[in-house]
Amino acid sequence: MAGKSKLLDYEPISNPRRSNVPRDQAFEAESTRRSRADSEKTFDSDGRDGSAAPAQAVSAQPSELLKRGHTLTFAGLFLFTFLVFFRPYEFSPSLHWLSKGALITGIATLIFYIPTQLGLENRITIRTREVNLILILLVLCLLSVPFALDKFRAWGGFVEYLKVVIIFLVLVNALRTEKQLKALLFLVLTATCILSLSAIDDYRTGNFELRGQRVKGAIGNLFDNPNDLALHLVSFFPIVIGLALGARNRVARTIYFGIALTILGGTVATFSRGGFLGLVFVMGTIVWRLGKRNRTLVVIAAGFLFAAFLVLAPGAYRQRVTTMGDPSAETRKGDLKRSVYLALRNPINGVGMDNFVLYSDRELATHNSYTQVASELGLPAAAVYILFLIAAIRRLRRIPAPRELDKRQRRLPYLAIGLEASLIGYMVTSFFASVAYLWYVYYLVGYAICVSRLWETSLAIQSKDLPPSAIEAGSHGQRLVSSY
Repeated sequence: MAGKSKLLDYEPISNPRRSNVPRDQAFEAESTRRSRADSEKTFDSDGRDGSAAPAQAVSAQPSELLKRGHTLTFAGLFLFTFLVFFRPYEFSPSLHWLSKGALITGIATLIFYIPTQLGLENRITIRTREVNLILILLVLCLLSVPFALDKFRAWGGFVEYLKVVIIFLVLVNALRTEKQLKALLFLVLTATCILSLSAIDDYRTGNFELRGQRVKGAIGNLFDNPNDLALHLVSFFPIVIGLALGARNRVARTIYFGIALTILGGTVATFSRGGFLGLVFVMGTIVWRLGKRNRTLVVIAAGFLFAAFLVLAPGAYRQRVTTMGDPSAETRKGDLKRSVYLALRNPINGVGMDNFVLYSDRELATHNSYTQVASELGLPAAAVYILFLIAAIRRLRRIPAPRELDKRQRRLPYLAIGLEASLIGYMVTSFFASVAYLWYVYYLVGYAICVSRLWETSLAIQSKDLPPSAIEAGSHGQRLVSSY
């Protein structure tokens, strides 16, 4: 086993040196009075309701829930994410050799991932509803290639999307502890802060690189376009709110809220109308999910805050978000109509992946992720894409509301609310951006699956049906659940 441990990077979650049976027994005694309510609704790895037999649903998968591993895989995933989100070779010519670093790191990560995953679970990937849907979408992408006007362009788009799907599968399987999730979130949060501060500074100094009218993202590729930059900021803003609400330390909570305000400022600096609508829905989701007991009061307070936001925002920003008849908006309307027409004209296979620009009057994208999929891959693919997003939101909604739990159990539920708002913000903002095949949402859904699995693990720790070795892991597991 020693050789296998080194080869497969496997480590059980239990840690005898941290075993603390009295503490676990005290925890069980304290939670007995609410164990029935907490365990009334549990879910299996596919996200299905397991309320009919909560104890069995949890204890049926202890090996899946209580095993740790993928240390090397996670290291590769972390480095890959750094290269994708930071693109260091753009800042210095001496780092140009890193331009192929993401591809090399991705291949190395996959080499670590496959034997480790087979050793841990004897399968290549978990089969959640989201995973099944994304695999179906990948097949539909491939099937669209023979029907494309430019088959080489379609094949290139498929290969690029295949990379996204592979990393998504690695992400949902390799993230197994809150420490790993926290590390990855902090990495992306660092890039988000850089983007936000840079956007604010560019607006302050009048450094408008996009036709001399709008700021450009400090990091290229994913964030070049101000609308794509706004989409990322909008979708990460509620995650920071979730981290802030779940933080016990007042200093940490203050820092998180300060970062959230910075991201809000960066979103305003993009002058994105889609970003503005995304923010409205993000704030509405957070208010609705957190203010259930006093929703009327909370909604009124949120209304005042929103009014204050509009008053404090620059006058040019208010003018832009209320203007829908400028040339840019008219161009987008034309592309939207064209993509809808193509989707209805080619409902089964579409016009081929990444081929819409060949049918556009101005050689532009659809500027809408839903019609992007519908026009290029067909209406069935658009339905699969939408179900993929909805499945992740439904998964997060199954985690109990923070107010129903003890304070030490609220971190994951608060983060779940933030991720739910993130996905809703993405769904709204992506209505104005062609981003269906890009990294944004696949990381968000990966985080959602990770949070769900960690919550299931916390339920398994509290289950009396687990063997003593798993109870021994309770102290360590509960420490991981409380590691924010």
